[in-house]
Amino acid sequence: MERRSFLQAGTLGSLGLANLLRVAAGSPSSDKHSVILLWMRGGPSQHETWDPKPEAPVEYRGSFGAAKTNVPGLQICDLLPKSAAIMDQWSIIRSLNHKDAGHSSGDQLLFTGYPNEGVPDSNSYPSVGSIVARQLQQDCPELPAYVMIPRRVPGTDSAYLGPSCRPFETQADPANAGPFRLPNFEIPAALSVDRIRSRRDLLKSFDRLRRRVDESGEMEAVDAFQQRAWEIISGVKARAAFDLDAEPASVRERYGFMPAYKAPTPDRCGVPAWSQRLLLARRLVEAGVRLVTVDCRWWDTHVKGYETMRDGFLPRWDQAYTALIEDLAQRGLLESTMVLAWGEFGRTPRVNATGGRDHYPLVFSAAITGGGIQGGRVVGSSDSKGALPQDNPKRPQDVLATVYRHLGIDTRAHYLDQNGRPVSVLPFGEPIDELF
Repeated sequence: MERRSFLQAGTLGSLGLANLLRVAAGSPSSDKHSVILLWMRGGPSQHETWDPKPEAPVEYRGSFGAAKTNVPGLQICDLLPKSAAIMDQWSIIRSLNHKDAGHSSGDQLLFTGYPNEGVPDSNSYPSVGSIVARQLQQDCPELPAYVMIPRRVPGTDSAYLGPSCRPFETQADPANAGPFRLPNFEIPAALSVDRIRSRRDLLKSFDRLRRRVDESGEMEAVDAFQQRAWEIISGVKARAAFDLDAEPASVRERYGFMPAYKAPTPDRCGVPAWSQRLLLARRLVEAGVRLVTVDCRWWDTHVKGYETMRDGFLPRWDQAYTALIEDLAQRGLLESTMVLAWGEFGRTPRVNATGGRDHYPLVFSAAITGGGIQGGRVVGSSDSKGALPQDNPKRPQDVLATVYRHLGIDTRAHYLDQNGRPVSVLPFGEPIDELF
């Protein structure tokens, strides 16, 4: 029996949700720590964000400046004034590096810690969120442990951990105009809760018939997963967590771009603003979701990179990112919630002929805060042109190890891949203690 088949007859409205809740054995975590992963897909330029090079030749530094922050001696791009004003609350890793310059294959490396194995758009290894679902889902059965806003990107799937560890995708996008309605929680108008219960009871009667001839125990497991799916859909906790429209207008405005009040204004890459996605992520971790990945694309600035950053991406990022940090702090959530912002690589140190920068994994930066991290720190450095790590180089696996330690994930655990081989959570990597 396929794991998803038991909900097809039940009209509970969420095939993926029941699969997501198929909890495997694992050591429960006593800590209720969470992570918000802000995925800057496309690869943000280190020069135009957190590692400006004001003294470099113009063909390297580009058309930007460096601004002082509230941490003496620390500068970031001058298009991030709000971030500069609270630099003491977040930190930067400036010496990240790897060797994969492909979008989808780079995605997979940073989400899994393993290099791509030749199929750029397929997951060979489980993502960080799928590992979290595998080990921590049982800690909060009323909510999925792993949520993707709005839907999966390469690298975020569960690979050999199976459908139970896939992300719960909102599908609905908080960046779109109008009320935010989650498809998985929509019950058809012709169905009442009582009618759904009746169909569920009927399905259970069929399950009992199947169980009589089932000696594997699979049907009993299916019953448990179906029960959890029902509890989420019919309960109030998940519905409340995803109810973005319950946020006061003042809070939504602080994050920027309110789709319920304004028409969407696409940026130069044709993508609507994602500021409200960050607000939804805060609601979810506050309710108990352990890892939320937010798609903050598309930072692929090959052409007119400075104009794209100046006119759309950086002002929007500056407002939403600082709103998230301040919101988490005011609600007492910053100590328990780690916020990691990065993309699959950086950009070339030399500006190209079209005024942009191209793919470049040999050095790039990430921003990180919360979860006990000390603000105002810089880990590692790049050289004078932002071309290579100069000291204290770090790998993506080190960042993932930092995230896993915060969440209480057992990185010594091994899981069997499709060929029956035991594979560790991470191939290598150590937490970045300099941040703490």
